[in-house]
Amino acid sequence: MNDHPSPRQLQILSAIREWIAEYGEGPSVRQIGVLVGLSSTGSVAYQLAQLEQRGLISRSDRRWRTVRLGS
Repeated sequence: MNDHPSPRQLQILSAIREWIAEYGEGPSVRQIGVLVGLSSTGSVAYQLAQLEQRGLISRSDRRWRTVRLGS
């Protein structure tokens, strides 16, 4: 795996950051898809898993809505 997030992953991080700032919790997988132009929830989940592996996000449970941004 490349050490750097892809442009799409950076777009997802930005969308999550903005959503949390506005709503106080992470967006759903579908909401992230809408925000970044991905229609497949599987594609969104894949990108989220990649970000989690890099330590850029984490979850407090199995749901992505509990996502927290890393450092």
